[in-house]
Amino acid sequence: MKNCPHRLLLIAALSLALISATLFGSACTPAAPTGPVTYTISDPTGDWGYPSPYLRYSRGPGHIRMSLIFDTLVWKDADGFIPALAEDWEYIEADNAYLFRLQHGVTWHDGQPFTADDVAFTVDYVKSHPDPFVTLVGPTGINRSEVIDDHTIKLYLEQPYAPFLTDIANTMVILPQHIWDGVDDPMSLAGPEAVIGTGPYKLVDYSKEHGTYLYEAYEDYYLGKPEVDRIIFTKVSDDMAAAALKQGTVDAASIPADLAADMAAAGFDVILCPYGWNAKMTINHQKEPFSSREFRQALAYAIDREALVQVTQRGHAIAGSPGLLPPDSQWFNPDIEWYDYNVSKSLQLLEGLGYELQNGNLMKGGKQLEVKLFTQMMYGFDEVGQFVKDALEDIGIAVDLQVMEGKTLDAKVDAWDFDLSIYGHGGLYEPSILPKIITAGGFNSARYTQNATLNQVLEDQLHEMDPDARLELVQQAQDIYAKELPALTLYHPDWYWAHDGTVELFYTFEGVSSGVPIPLNKMAFLEYNK
Repeated sequence: MKNCPHRLLLIAALSLALISATLFGSACTPAAPTGPVTYTISDPTGDWGYPSPYLRYSRGPGHIRMSLIFDTLVWKDADGFIPALAEDWEYIEADNAYLFRLQHGVTWHDGQPFTADDVAFTVDYVKSHPDPFVTLVGPTGINRSEVIDDHTIKLYLEQPYAPFLTDIANTMVILPQHIWDGVDDPMSLAGPEAVIGTGPYKLVDYSKEHGTYLYEAYEDYYLGKPEVDRIIFTKVSDDMAAAALKQGTVDAASIPADLAADMAAAGFDVILCPYGWNAKMTINHQKEPFSSREFRQALAYAIDREALVQVTQRGHAIAGSPGLLPPDSQWFNPDIEWYDYNVSKSLQLLEGLGYELQNGNLMKGGKQLEVKLFTQMMYGFDEVGQFVKDALEDIGIAVDLQVMEGKTLDAKVDAWDFDLSIYGHGGLYEPSILPKIITAGGFNSARYTQNATLNQVLEDQLHEMDPDARLELVQQAQDIYAKELPALTLYHPDWYWAHDGTVELFYTFEGVSSGVPIPLNKMAFLEYNK
């Protein structure tokens, strides 16, 4: 990774601020609670859907809200896997199966007992009603379940599956059979029964209009009643988040990177997210001229990603990897084509495709090259869109930039109703994410299946149980993807959260569940920093 002077200065400023807070006292040192503890979390978007397994919006914040209510077989903390509904587990190679020994004394929020039958039911239900975060059918899925007794279950895999614990055991929420049995359409279950889980919190109130959520601790939670009694998610714009923290109206919020040092100096705990998130430009490779690999490469050479980071992110990011996985990943391939800014190379590729530069405009067949670029306001993507527009117009491409609401953009991308789009997603930790965002369906994916070798390598790495051999496959996949370039990662941002210290927020090892890069792991709320 290239040296980043701004990061060194920021780290130094944060360090000085934290030393000052230690020596002179924090401006926001929490007082000992005298009653029920309420923790309020800021969110700039607000509504992420009803927090049931099938109605929550299928992005990270929606999954976080659901995870407070529903538990999985295993979970993760800052260091790795920990017990959840399963107190321990083992992989039995001879059977290609995982044996889970379940916790005793677990109850659903309605008081009904949790048993291995609920796990077996969930496996069958998710097979019939796919979850965007979990795949149980095909070579990455579960062949069958064997209930041994009320607290023991064995899950037989279709094939050896290297990321099983991350992608399935740690991500598939377990459903109560007594509620979901007979529900043919999971989208139709929208009332209070849809949010009965075994998790540490119960949903008390949800407002789609206001984008607010209220949770209450489940007193009979099997790991002990959470010490944080209530959790509130409230809608606060990015611009107002820091002020809301200082005013004490919220306890935790994502903050702009350029305010990180200031918030640390004010006595708040400030934490930096690992590079598991990316902003990328997806290219509609289903239509001309974007179906040409050389055309896509020309677009990449035309965009100075290093300058984009300095201009649009004020230096608070690193240039995106064309192979998707960020440079700080243990799986990163440093030898991929990087597409350093090169206008001459870009024009050379375009001229090879029949375009001619006439009076500053790229022409072909008497028509100027024109593209539509869609982006959104969230995360400052409107400014990123303007930078990309300017970069492409500098080489002679006319760009129609349209800024729209995020869900509208997702729908257009999903329907292939776009030329270029700028948006982002997380999950860039465990390489099982790669087929999900390269070849699988959905708006988060490039949906690129034209390269048979890439398809095969992406599949093979999922079933390679030897870590070294799997690393070679993952690096090969990055190399091919960077050459095909169905999408271009523009940058990996420096993301900061600030909080008042009453709860020890942390970033989960390789992200919550299958890679959500948000420091709101439900385990943090089991204890209050008295």
